[in-house]
Amino acid sequence: MGIHVSDHRPAGYAFLLEKLGIVGIPNWHRSLVSTTGMYFSKIQDGYRDEVFRSQYWPGDTIGDHLEFALKYDGINLALLARIFEKVGSDALIEYIKTKPTGKYARRIWFFYEFLTENQLPIDDMTTGNYVDALETNDYFTVQNGERSPRHRIVNNLLGPRSFCPVVRKTEKLLELDSAVLQKRCEEIVTAYPPQLLRRALSYLYKKETKSSFEIEQVKSNASRTEKFIAALELAEQEDFCEKSRLIELQNRIVDPRFADSDYRVTQNYVGQTVGYQKELIHYVCPKPEDLPSLMEGLLACHDRMKTGGIPPVIHAAVIAYGFVFLHPFEDGNGRIHRFLIHNILALQQMVPRGLMFPISAVMLKSPEEYDGSLEAFSKPLLQVIDYQLDEMGSMTVEGESAPWYSSMDMTAQAEALSEFVRRTIEEELVQELDFLANYDATKKAIQDIIDMPDRLIDLFIQLCLQGNGKLSARKRASHFDFLTDEELDAMERSVKDSYLQA
Repeated sequence: MGIHVSDHRPAGYAFLLEKLGIVGIPNWHRSLVSTTGMYFSKIQDGYRDEVFRSQYWPGDTIGDHLEFALKYDGINLALLARIFEKVGSDALIEYIKTKPTGKYARRIWFFYEFLTENQLPIDDMTTGNYVDALETNDYFTVQNGERSPRHRIVNNLLGPRSFCPVVRKTEKLLELDSAVLQKRCEEIVTAYPPQLLRRALSYLYKKETKSSFEIEQVKSNASRTEKFIAALELAEQEDFCEKSRLIELQNRIVDPRFADSDYRVTQNYVGQTVGYQKELIHYVCPKPEDLPSLMEGLLACHDRMKTGGIPPVIHAAVIAYGFVFLHPFEDGNGRIHRFLIHNILALQQMVPRGLMFPISAVMLKSPEEYDGSLEAFSKPLLQVIDYQLDEMGSMTVEGESAPWYSSMDMTAQAEALSEFVRRTIEEELVQELDFLANYDATKKAIQDIIDMPDRLIDLFIQLCLQGNGKLSARKRASHFDFLTDEELDAMERSVKDSYLQA
């Protein structure tokens, strides 16, 4: 059953965008009011259309539909910023004064002054209870928000005006709660001996580094690999969310010829060449002149969440995906984005000490889902960014675009990372630890059969696994011609018993 637009009137954000002629990134929720009295709701591709009965029509003023939007469409700071640019302050003042103690009027008043940095000619409130800027049942919010006596509002937003994303408490995110994931990880880790976990750490660092480079189809040399591993080893000890540390990190992991000494000063984008002087654009990065403010806001947002009781995975998603969307460097942004996930999860004690999550390995195995988490922002962004490409492939972005980057809805990215973390804990980590545990058991079994050097035992296990439990005649002749048939049969059986059981 479809939605017949002729039978419905747009309400909330949909009304305001149409009335004010604004082209915006679609909100996750679109409201319509039926002219026939029928209620209907449809969800498709993560977007929800909801048709309300005719008695829900809020009225015809800007204030009426702003209040309706906050009630039913949710808080979309990027759209609110665009709406406040277009609408005259007189209409807002009139609406706010008619409902001076109403929580939605006070929120609209607060959001206007927060987003525009302009103060409306309205006297400060002197009485009334404080209300949260964001409903804590619906959004992830900081626990130590500042009070704004002027509006009687508690500012529990995740960041400052220059970078203030929103993450909704969806059913999926509540199910994949960081505390639940952390408890599951602790249960898994306690099932393995400490010495095995210590050995696993070195292997996991190498696997994460290899996977992170492979995601971008970048061939790493030994030097850059070791530098990235060294950075990962520091991730659980130091906070890298500082400008100087990020620049230092970028210099470690890229070719020295592309090391930056500051944020980029050129307009960049992500695309692919599809023909002579033809480029398919996948993502347009913020203007270089907007970067200092956006990055300062991102780092302030990190500091705010770090002490604000935000669940570790939500915190990591906001900062790591926020970083890659801002794309502050010419090269290395993707690897730093994935590094920041580790850094924040470790700092927020999501990962047990002495362990790390090979999250990039899970992303590498799930390319469509990982790409989808990036495209959830990049694709709709292309609808609102005006740009020009010259014949040399140099891009110019026209018009004001910073609000789209500074006020993102990052729910899709938080959901994706939560799922990646779940799979990392329950699948990837378990597989790696089991492999090492089996390796130890196999090694001991082989040592009981024949006392030979560890190097040869390791080689035998590797070659046997490659041969599905059997050592080929050629490999036996090349490396193990000293084994008797009985010894070989027993050693192959020990490998099969550990690794190839049905």
